[in-house]
Amino acid sequence: MTTESSADYTREERRRRVRDIVAASSGNLVEWFDFYVYSFCSIYLAPAFFPKSDPTAQLLNTAGVFAAGFLMRPVGSWVFGRIADRHGRRRALVTSIVLMCGASLLIAALPTFAQAGVVAPALLLVARLLQGLSVGGEYGATATYMSEIAMRGRRGFYSSFQYVTLIGGQLLAVSAIALLQLALDDAALRAWGWRLPFVLSAAAALVAFVLRRTLEESSTADSRGSRHAGSVRELWRHHRGAVLAVLGYTAGGSLAFYTFTTYMQKFLVNTAHFPVRTATGVMTGCLLVFMLLQPLFGALSDRIGRRRNLLYFGLFGSLSTIPLLLALESVREPWAAFALVTAALAILSLYTSVSAIVKAEMFPVEVRAVGVGLSYAIANAAFGGSAEALALGLKALGHERAFYGYVAIMVAISIGVSLSLPREPRYLLRDR
Repeated sequence: MTTESSADYTREERRRRVRDIVAASSGNLVEWFDFYVYSFCSIYLAPAFFPKSDPTAQLLNTAGVFAAGFLMRPVGSWVFGRIADRHGRRRALVTSIVLMCGASLLIAALPTFAQAGVVAPALLLVARLLQGLSVGGEYGATATYMSEIAMRGRRGFYSSFQYVTLIGGQLLAVSAIALLQLALDDAALRAWGWRLPFVLSAAAALVAFVLRRTLEESSTADSRGSRHAGSVRELWRHHRGAVLAVLGYTAGGSLAFYTFTTYMQKFLVNTAHFPVRTATGVMTGCLLVFMLLQPLFGALSDRIGRRRNLLYFGLFGSLSTIPLLLALESVREPWAAFALVTAALAILSLYTSVSAIVKAEMFPVEVRAVGVGLSYAIANAAFGGSAEALALGLKALGHERAFYGYVAIMVAISIGVSLSLPREPRYLLRDR
């Protein structure tokens, strides 16, 4: 059981902290909307920037730019983690949203290949690298800030809103593309309509920028002034065990997350043979439920402890992954697919809801942002980022079910990692 106790806060204090959580998480929503909308726009971006006769080659080129953004996340987590630890969480959060706004505006204003030749895809790559840098830095800074600013006794509940907004970004990206497809014909979408989501994202980023400028700093002058603040060398030398623990349970958690969210839509089409629109509808409903589950499981962790949340995730996840995926192979009714995917996402919520707070409680304040962000980004890029490519590769070789076992094994590793965690947090988050 967690030893965190509820504390009395004044009404003004509660209002201020909730306001700061909303301001921080609003930027997170924008960041993830922008990051995901690129993948949903790829069908329109490909012919505009990679004009080859083979549509598959076009999509592969666009996917390559998407992957480049993914690989920039560890760099972003290091850069912004250092800023957050040395200069404050607020500065890192404000800078990351400005960078994302600039990248969105750049994509929205880019000339096409027909207008600028090879300069066009080169600029698209630059914009995508900036997006990857920004979203890589966003995770560690937001997770750290929201964990530190949350009220004692309810930190699991409030910090879970990081994943609420992360999933919300996916949902908004899907919804924006669906609305554009209803409002515009295919010719208009290919000519100029694909630019609109990036304009919308830039405008939303400006609002988030204004909100984030009002954030109260959650770190202290003493921690920022420490000679070890933001030091990766210090992080590895004295907190190696925490880094390895975060790598361990993030590997399985990220792999499961991308398997049952971004890859699952393709799985329902390619393996379960649902029509694309049906699969999209199923996954939209599943993601909505998944988003709403986060605060519930976050609140659960405030009662039973973060360690127990992670243990249940590892146990139930490792035992259910293979049966759920086997059942999804042969599912024929959309409601049944919805139920099976939602069951998987409910188990995954045991991890996602406490992902931020568990990491934050494992590092001291002077290296917390870089420790949280960098450890997560490395495991996320290695295991989450490779999930879809590996699944599709094994399917092409006729060994799709080997991927099921791989996911189950990686989730099972989190059981051992969770057992190694202390029953009480290594570093209690304290009010300033």
